[in-house]
Amino acid sequence: MASTTQHSPPLSVALRGEWPLLLSFITTALFAFNGKAWLSDLSNPLWFGFMSLWLFGVIMASAFAIVRHAESLAVILGEPLGTLVLTLAVIGIEVMMISAVMLTGKGDPAIARDTMFAVVMLILNGLVGLALLLGGWKHREQTYNVYGANAFLALIVPLATLGMVLPNFTRSSPGPTFSPFQAVFLSLMSLGIYGVFLATQTGRHSSYFVAPDSDEAGHAHGHGDMAVQSTPYHAILLIAFMAPLVVLAKQLAVPIEYGVKAFGAPPALSGLIVAVIILSPEAMSAIRAALDNQLQRSVNILLGSVLATIGLTIPAVLSIGLFTKKTVVLGLSSIEMILLLLTLGVSTLTFSGNRTNILLGAIHLLLFFAYLMLLFDAPV
Repeated sequence: MASTTQHSPPLSVALRGEWPLLLSFITTALFAFNGKAWLSDLSNPLWFGFMSLWLFGVIMASAFAIVRHAESLAVILGEPLGTLVLTLAVIGIEVMMISAVMLTGKGDPAIARDTMFAVVMLILNGLVGLALLLGGWKHREQTYNVYGANAFLALIVPLATLGMVLPNFTRSSPGPTFSPFQAVFLSLMSLGIYGVFLATQTGRHSSYFVAPDSDEAGHAHGHGDMAVQSTPYHAILLIAFMAPLVVLAKQLAVPIEYGVKAFGAPPALSGLIVAVIILSPEAMSAIRAALDNQLQRSVNILLGSVLATIGLTIPAVLSIGLFTKKTVVLGLSSIEMILLLLTLGVSTLTFSGNRTNILLGAIHLLLFFAYLMLLFDAPV
């Protein structure tokens, strides 16, 4: 069993390592005053690239810092509460990014759907496949707590189906959308289900989300050699890093929207870009855990992110749509529905036993490549 090495450097040394926070606030201030002028004309390729890379780099640096502080809190709080903090932090970034794209310019009514679908494909196929493949290659077989994985999937399957398939078949509103009454009902149901899950994960059945060979449900493993300060230190800095993202995400939405149109890319690519931005730090944590033979932590991170994405993002974007009177398209296309149902079915089979290997990882990666192929082969 891997152990966690914790050390607390002097506060002055620790604060010097928080330079991305200063960069984030400076960038936020500059774009708050000059962003409209700077982003009004992106026709020059060099200017478009500079603006995009600047915003993308600052947001990524902030995202990695957020995950770093969330992981430090995970060490302090222990599992499964620690991983829950990490998941909710990432979902907070996701909701801010989606909201920014929805409310920027004419808005993209399908950005929430495209991002959630991209998150499901990226995690359940891409990252799960990579984690199982690399973990299986290094350790041949890996074990996890099948009860926890089944608990995640038991909620992911109905929420994904109700949220992204059902809108195509409702008749009370035009298009693949929900009526206001349906939107309120689904939002309350999603929040209620996720609330019950949290009570289960952190209370009565917390042992489901701990590795079966672990006798310390409250102890965190597999975080490596981490510099851990106090709980208030990491909590304050986590919030401080998230605050500027509200402005930065809205600014980044402009070059994303322009780039998709200028290069003739499929509109769903915007959702994939947002998904990659918000999942990159968390993906590294999950892959690192699998390589350290801590597959349970990978399962908690990856499946927990999918559940939180669907269970919390749907209520958030539907609420934004109701308050701003903007249309929110959630229904998937026919091809996407097939991919979603196939992914959910394969995931259920993958996590039906308590051991994994490279074969299971390869299958999920092939499904992810199929998603990418169909994404770029779809008519624009």
